[in-house]
Amino acid sequence: MIHVKSFVFNPFMENTYVLSDETGEAVVVDPGCYEEYEQEMLAAYIEQEGLKVIDLINTHGHIDHVLGNYFITRKYGVKMRMHELDVPVLKAVESYAPSYGFNEYQPIEPDSFLNEGDLIRFGNTEMEIMFLPGHAPGHIGLLSRDQKLLVSGDVLFRESVGRTDLPGGDHNTLLDSIREKLFTLDDEIVVYCGHGPETTLGHEKRYNPFCAIEV
Repeated sequence: MIHVKSFVFNPFMENTYVLSDETGEAVVVDPGCYEEYEQEMLAAYIEQEGLKVIDLINTHGHIDHVLGNYFITRKYGVKMRMHELDVPVLKAVESYAPSYGFNEYQPIEPDSFLNEGDLIRFGNTEMEIMFLPGHAPGHIGLLSRDQKLLVSGDVLFRESVGRTDLPGGDHNTLLDSIREKLFTLDDEIVVYCGHGPETTLGHEKRYNPFCAIEV
């Protein structure tokens, strides 16, 4: 059974996720921890729960989701993976991080790439990679169909959607990702978003003012 622990980090109020199961193996998704106290908070949880971090996944390369990449890879000796199309987005962070006050940002590059249909494995758990461009060109999500759980990054929020005015964003592509991929899944799937509270696909189909398909 997947256990989801979320942390809200950095001034962008980004959701960092630690996914684990009964074996104690864990995956960190989108580490936004930049300040030392944020890093300590995340590490304390992992230690207290006796977890073994075996993977680091970026849903996309925007600054708020990657500030802790260096910390996680060095502390736990894991590799970082993402979609290849978002590498330019990730590399750009180093050039603009100081303008947001992140003068100590330490860039890393992905060790390998994830594509639609690939499987993330930890313990007894498998999660499927979904390719969900629009907010960023190489945006991905992590889906467990049997446990009805989706880590959506910044594609879909509770009654909102990801912004598309950043380089590589495209509003129509984002809506296609939501309507043609996410909204074909079960209504009961719980969506863990990159910002804000979780929601369900059924709720968003009916009430999301940007992309609802049901009345």
